[in-house]
Amino acid sequence: MRPAVSAKLAPFGTTIFTTMSRLAAEHGAVNLSQGFPDFEGPAFVKEAAARALHHEHNQYAPMPGLPALRARIAERFTRDTALACDPDAQVVVTAGCTEAIAAALLGVCDPGDEVVLFEPYYDSYRACVAMAGCTARFVALRPGADGVFRFDPAELAGAFTGRTRAVIVNTPHNPTGKVFSREELEQIAACCRRTGAIAIADEVYERLLFEPSALPHICFASLPGMAGQTLTLSSIGKTFSLTGWKIGWAVGPASLAAAVRSAHQFLAFAVATPLQHGAAEALKREAEYVPELVALLDANRRRLGGALSELGFVVHPPAGTYFICADHSAVSRRLSVVDDAELCTRLIRDYGVAAIPPSVFYDRKHLGRNLLRFAFCKKPETIEEGIRRLRALARA
Repeated sequence: MRPAVSAKLAPFGTTIFTTMSRLAAEHGAVNLSQGFPDFEGPAFVKEAAARALHHEHNQYAPMPGLPALRARIAERFTRDTALACDPDAQVVVTAGCTEAIAAALLGVCDPGDEVVLFEPYYDSYRACVAMAGCTARFVALRPGADGVFRFDPAELAGAFTGRTRAVIVNTPHNPTGKVFSREELEQIAACCRRTGAIAIADEVYERLLFEPSALPHICFASLPGMAGQTLTLSSIGKTFSLTGWKIGWAVGPASLAAAVRSAHQFLAFAVATPLQHGAAEALKREAEYVPELVALLDANRRRLGGALSELGFVVHPPAGTYFICADHSAVSRRLSVVDDAELCTRLIRDYGVAAIPPSVFYDRKHLGRNLLRFAFCKKPETIEEGIRRLRALARA
């Protein structure tokens, strides 16, 4: 008999986030692996959703999304990019950004197309490329002497071919915390213009910036000539600490938005109506919450990064997101550990702290085996407890 799981999905197994969170729970470990906060999002957002739930907004929302939410998304997009945006023709509300990624790839790609991915990549990218019947081509982000991850322009240019249909650009970048510079984005845009490739810009961490004056977030769609070739994806999950709500969206020219809609209608059709009401309120009052969140994350970033450095990790300081990547080579030598996966197992079992082994985010696994990823979207006391436990490494 054929295996139950399709050949397209069998290579991916269970996502690493599920695996590490399960192990953390089993061992009572501090979970610095999966990127979800251990604190609540803003009350005003939850209250808006509760009002909607109690006032009979509990049936299907319109397939493209609640009109009030689409209007907020369009207004926000215009503020960020100075581009006009028609909420009826250019916005699609999805079940989180993860569904937006799948709907974008399924909507615009045909089997046999190629999709360019930067590695390390958010793991759903690779699986969605496979589900779309496409071939992935990879461009590596490698840390330099200054700790900043960068790509080789020649490798980037070589990854775009006559069969390239799309490139996924994630900035700020998970898992490295990199914020792509304007120069880097313009190099990617030049490849898109040369080949006609569509840019799928995953910008879910767009508000979580720690050095905005030096490295501001630049919306890919705002680059010269890219408004007509870009789908911009985002969500409220990261910006409002509501990862369980799964309210995301895609914004693009009417033709590309229609392509996303063509897949979305058969994936989720519509997403939770009361939560869309809450999301509309969130975007209306974004400035009331985000600065406080960024201040908390920045303090956690500095505290955890400093502690990891003291323990012998080489920290690659993130300019955005809520993740730190750190080279564990010196620590692993002391522990006689082979790679990131083994070290993550040891950290959970022997030290009570969970992290992510980033080699799972690479096609060329060896590029990530010397790294670990820690999530710092936690209460300060959670970070302190994780540091307290990790200090036992100094005695190893």
